[in-house]
Amino acid sequence: MGGRLRALFLRPELTAFVSLIAVFAFFSIAAGNHGFLSFVGTKNYLQVAAGIGIVATPITLLLVAGEFDLSVGTMIAAAEIAVAYPISFLGWPIWAAMCAGLAVAVMVGAINGLLVVGLGIPSFLATLGMMFFLRGVTLGLTLLATGATQIFRLKALRAHDPLLPLFAGSLFGLPVALFWWLGLAAVAAHILTNTRYGNWIYAAGGDRDAAAKMGIPVARLKVALYIVTAMSGVIVAMLEMFYVDLADVTQGLGKEFEAITAAVVGGGAITGGLGSPIGTALGALMLGMIGQGFFYTDINDNWFYAFVGAVLVLAVIVNGYTRRVAMRGAPPK
Repeated sequence: MGGRLRALFLRPELTAFVSLIAVFAFFSIAAGNHGFLSFVGTKNYLQVAAGIGIVATPITLLLVAGEFDLSVGTMIAAAEIAVAYPISFLGWPIWAAMCAGLAVAVMVGAINGLLVVGLGIPSFLATLGMMFFLRGVTLGLTLLATGATQIFRLKALRAHDPLLPLFAGSLFGLPVALFWWLGLAAVAAHILTNTRYGNWIYAAGGDRDAAAKMGIPVARLKVALYIVTAMSGVIVAMLEMFYVDLADVTQGLGKEFEAITAAVVGGGAITGGLGSPIGTALGALMLGMIGQGFFYTDINDNWFYAFVGAVLVLAVIVNGYTRRVAMRGAPPK
């Protein structure tokens, strides 16, 4: 295999790019005349993709470090209530309410990290436990404090708040969530490829013991990544609750699986040491297209998860095969 072709097969973004093109082509043919290719249709799937991508970006860094987080979807719901309650019932400005949400995220992320690196609990079990715990606490406290599971009219209460356009506005006619997503993806890509912290993340995911012997603060690094992942849930919570103008205890449920899917389709490996924020962005965009594309076709929406599951399994198979072929230096048969 030629050097350039081999390098192409080793790119973690390859499968995500090919999958994205295939999905775009499918819905362009199936629903291009029904609104999918319109400006409104494009805005819709970019909005969905941004919500997935903002969470999937730090999830990618966690995957590279050999960990993942199943609680981040529930963190979105918890952050919505943590931000919306003081706005609606206490009259807080957005900046103060957002600080409350971030404080909850730091606590949740730190607990996740300490459970994993301090007590040695596998990340699957630690964050699964946090997911259920946080979901129950959020629902119970919200019902106790408000007697309901939703908080309404947030934009009206803070219509003149200077921070509102950062979460409910648009730029060049596109949702502001898109620019949050692109900015975070660019920062993550820079950190992973151009900084010593990126080298530390790769080393921690490749061989933790060897990384520790090299002086890399693996424990602190992973706790920090869990905290950043939880904080990304606050950003998504702010964007989504001001977009739909309500906070809901069920918001974000299942988002963790979409984020992990985007990261894996984008070239990430559950075993650690592999991942690309750019590939994850392509994977999130693909999921956004799939999620909205069904609305413009006659295909029943219930097929969405079947479609996503098939893409995920296929991506894992293709990623593994292309890497093996590229590493052997032989052309694929």
